[in-house]
This record gives sequence, structure tokens and C-alpha cells, in this order.
Amino acid sequence: MSSAPTPDEIARDARWLVQALDPNARVVRIVEMDREAYREVSFLDDRMFRRAFVNQIMPWDAIAEASQMIPRRDARWIFHISHVGSTLLSRMLGEVSGTLPVREPRFLRDLARIPEAARARFAIAAQALFARTFSPEEIAVIKTTSFVSEIASDLVPAGGSALLLFNGPRNFVSNILAGENSLKEVSRRAEDRARRLQSRHIRFPEHRNDADGAAAAWACEMTSLEVAADRMPDRHVGWIDFDRFLEDIPRQLKASAEILDISTSTDELVAIANGPLVGRYSKALEYEYSPDLRRQLLADSNCRFGREIDGALAMLRAAAEKSPLLARSLARCGEA
Repeated sequence: MSSAPTPDEIARDARWLVQALDPNARVVRIVEMDREAYREVSFLDDRMFRRAFVNQIMPWDAIAEASQMIPRRDARWIFHISHVGSTLLSRMLGEVSGTLPVREPRFLRDLARIPEAARARFAIAAQALFARTFSPEEIAVIKTTSFVSEIASDLVPAGGSALLLFNGPRNFVSNILAGENSLKEVSRRAEDRARRLQSRHIRFPEHRNDADGAAAAWACEMTSLEVAADRMPDRHVGWIDFDRFLEDIPRQLKASAEILDISTSTDELVAIANGPLVGRYSKALEYEYSPDLRRQLLADSNCRFGREIDGALAMLRAAAEKSPLLARSLARCGEA
């Protein structure tokens, strides 16, 4: 194994991704990357190691020292509710000249799990570490894991830009019910989401079926975005509805770039919107997956599970009578 990079080398550019954090042991895993690796890899959590990457464990103090050498805090941030096209949006914005896409580094997930009182020094360093690119003209566009929105205001500095990506509860629930892996993910994270909902004084009755569980997941992540927006009044924050995005991709891609203050041209965005990414499954580009196929799957799911979905939405509306935050979330989607 090669010798560990110096703090100066880490601070210089994005070559050494700060991938994971163990705050108790005060160590960090760093991974050697180039521009193409950032563009290709769907997730920078531990799934990235299905490929061979040079990586090392370094003491946190060296990473903290590196962060203090970085003059930039200008990364753009994408927060989302999960299962809502965030990887597609990240890939499309990553095709804009002068951007460096960074998708779901585990470091931010580790950071989100640290108690608030101990989080600040790591979060301040993250603002610098994730602003690194390979040239001064490039802009880093960070797409987080959904629950990282809980700490969005710690990551986006004053004056920074954040895009909040969502869709309505009916299509969210229908999408979850259409996929076995999605259902497993919702089940796996149900306890944590219930805890997060309770912290916002939102409670649901015992779930009757998978549709109720998916609706609760939507409520958790959507209200998390609402709270994040409230906590960032001095940042440039904008909302994008993914269902509307798919109805007019060139226009909505332009709106996304404007929210994130990414300089580009209409011609470039139209070329990206009409390019091959829209017809591929963004998490695994070797598979086809188009907006038309998505619409077909949602229609089929609504047909098969319509009664359960209607019941889940009724559950959300009943809970919203006691939660202005949830009521606001439903109103944003036209479901009030």
C-alpha cells in the first residue's frame, strides 16, 4: 500500500474522497478517485467497493487539518425523500460542463448519526472537504442519502444553495409497492423513521399493510425536508417535484441548475435532457428504464393496490389534522 497522503495533498483537490467516518475512534477512510470514477459510481457508500479502489484509514486530526487549508465552501447540495429520481438528477447535472457529481458518500451518513452536541466540528470540516474539485472552475454537486436532510442546515453554509427533491405521496407509495427491494428498504428503516417522526410529534396507527409503511416513509422524509428548509432562511433553497420534472425535463433541468446556481446553456441542457441517461436505470446504467416505463409501473401498482394506497393517503390526511408540518407537506403536493 502506498504511503498516506499529507493534509496538503488531501486539501489540494478531490482526488482523495473522504468516504467514511468513525467519530469514536476518530479515524476516516479515504478513497482515491478521479473525475471519471465520480461520474460513474452511483453510490459512494460501501457499495462502491464492489469495484477495486485504493483506500486507506487516516486519523481524523489529519483530515481536520486538511479541511482548514481548503478555501472553498461552495458545494451545491441535493436533498431528497428517497426513491424519487435523485440519482438521475445527479447524473444529469453531472453532465453539465464544470460540475463534479458526488453521490451519497458514507461520511455524510456517518455524520448524520452523531449526536448534535458532537457534530459541529465534523460538519464544518465537511463543508470544505466536499467543496473540493479537480480545478478551481469546477463546482461539486453533492447528492446525499435521504436521511442526511436531518442535518442539511449543518452542511449548507450561509449563502449556499440547496435543491429539495420530492414527489407526491400517491406516486411515492405506488413506486414503493412496485418494487421488492424498495419494500425491503422501507421495512429496514421503519423503526428509525418512526423515531424521526416522533421527534416532530407525528404518529401513525399500527400499519395495516405495506402501503401504510410506505406512506409513513414519505411523511418522514418529506417533513424532514420541510424542517430543513425552515432552518435555512439565509440559503438559496428551491423545490423540484420529480413527477413534474419528468413531464418537461429540459425546463425542469434548467430550473434545477438555476436553484443550484450552476452556469450552463439552454443548448447544453436540452442535449442532456434528450441524451441516453433518460432511458437508463440511473443506479445501474446497463438496464433500461424510461419515464414511460415508470408511468406503466405506477399505473399497474395503482391498479393492483389502489384500495390500500387510498387508505394510506387517508391515514396521512388524518395525521395532518394534528400536524401543521405534515399538512404543509401534503399541501405542497396538492394533497391537502
